[in-house]
Amino acid sequence: MPKDEAMQLGAMALFGEKYGDTVRVVTIDPNYSVELCGGTHVGNTGMIGAFIIQTETAVAAGVRRVEALTGAQALHYLADKVQQHKHLSELLKTKDPLKSIEKLLEDKNQLEKKLAALEQKECAQIALQLLSEIQNYKDIQFLAKTIDVDSVNALRNIATALKSKIKNTMLVLNALVDSKIQVLVFISEDLVQSKNWDASKIIKEIVAPAIQGGGGGQKTMALAAGTQSDNLNTAIEKIKALAD
Repeated sequence: MPKDEAMQLGAMALFGEKYGDTVRVVTIDPNYSVELCGGTHVGNTGMIGAFIIQTETAVAAGVRRVEALTGAQALHYLADKVQQHKHLSELLKTKDPLKSIEKLLEDKNQLEKKLAALEQKECAQIALQLLSEIQNYKDIQFLAKTIDVDSVNALRNIATALKSKIKNTMLVLNALVDSKIQVLVFISEDLVQSKNWDASKIIKEIVAPAIQGGGGGQKTMALAAGTQSDNLNTAIEKIKALAD
């Protein structure tokens, strides 16, 4: 039909091509899709064969993009999926790998909860032990200690467990986690108020440069991570000297 007539029907030119005076119009449904043809590639839709949608995303307001595989590529895709399913079935020794994976994930969540509870209990025990090691220094309670834990959260949990049990106290706890030295500075609220000390400032200005790392936090609790521990003792002495 004439191009002007096609445009009056609401036909969309989707391919950015230049059209002549006479155009071919493809109508799927007058209320759904009337488009200027960008060129047919098959004689009929049956020649397309398998059609597998891979993604469907937003391109612009009211415009969606669908990406799909057809023909031989679609068959290769399906063959790969069948092979993956077979491999999973062999690994999990089941005919229903999806169900087995769901069970594995459920078990994993339960184990993580149990592990967290055990870690919490272990941190509480470590905290009690640390209470007996805190020493008086220049009218404050001070302790610098290397802790054998395997996570940064464990360091935080230990300090949190001590929070309600100590006053007038500064702690400098460190641990080796994932090949990095982690240093936590904890200052009881009363010292923050009376001495105007700031754990975050201490971490950034004293600890982080000493361990060649970075960190931050709050006034009462802050953490740094670094790659070098050679100068950690010097940093601890500088922190301790704040009480002089």
